[in-house]
Amino acid sequence: MADALFDKYGGFKFVSRIVLSFYDKVLDSDQVGDHFDGIDMPRLIDHQTKFIASLLGGPISYSDERLKRAHASLNLTHDDFDEVRRLLSETLADHGIEPQDVETVMAEIEARRSSILSDDAS
Repeated sequence: MADALFDKYGGFKFVSRIVLSFYDKVLDSDQVGDHFDGIDMPRLIDHQTKFIASLLGGPISYSDERLKRAHASLNLTHDDFDEVRRLLSETLADHGIEPQDVETVMAEIEARRSSILSDDAS
């Protein structure tokens, strides 16, 4: 399944376009846009491209521990997570990813909620 999604949609070139569109939406979001003030966006986009590729079954993987470390100081809430999840789902659909494949990716994101949010997230 997962390998098929990465290959099905064109690999890194396609994922890169998704991530650029996704961050256009994220940075415009009143809910989460401020979290990215002062962030090295080219570096983040590179990491996010690899992460989204991994969710589609690409050649890179991210451990739960790595996700925890990357997000530990951000104090993200469940509402923040839900907003980013919504924006990603919307972006995937905007780029022609089939609804059942969007659901598959969203399930992968949801499975990582506890690794992305701190233990005391509200």
